[in-house]
Amino acid sequence: MTRGEIAGSWKIVSWEQRYDDGRLTFPMGEHLYGRIEYTNHHVFVMISCADRPKFSTGGQWNASNEEKAQAYNSCLCYSGTYEVAGDTVIHHIDISLFPNWVGAQQRRHAAIVDGRLLLAARLEEGSAEARTARLVWERA
Repeated sequence: MTRGEIAGSWKIVSWEQRYDDGRLTFPMGEHLYGRIEYTNHHVFVMISCADRPKFSTGGQWNASNEEKAQAYNSCLCYSGTYEVAGDTVIHHIDISLFPNWVGAQQRRHAAIVDGRLLLAARLEEGSAEARTARLVWERA
């Protein structure tokens, strides 16, 4: 994998998590929207559920806490720098919707198959929640 191969804008096709115990989940549902953008040095990721409800109790600052929590739970967004190391893409996160991700890394096995970008990772290895997350992207 090279920077040149992944450079540009990709839209999400699917995101699934296959647990070692046989469960299959779709963190943002089976119908989702998202984009990942790789520039020369930076990556930007945003993924959301397709059916996110609009706030009915106010706007972005004064909606109810329940509606704001639902918005938080239905969207993932982060940005930072990245590097390519063999078949691994490493995102170095410097801004994120999730505060605990700032300063962290997202390490993903990367491959391009039939023109699609596949990103996969093992999560929570050795626990009851051990699983493989797999995201499929196509050129935007």
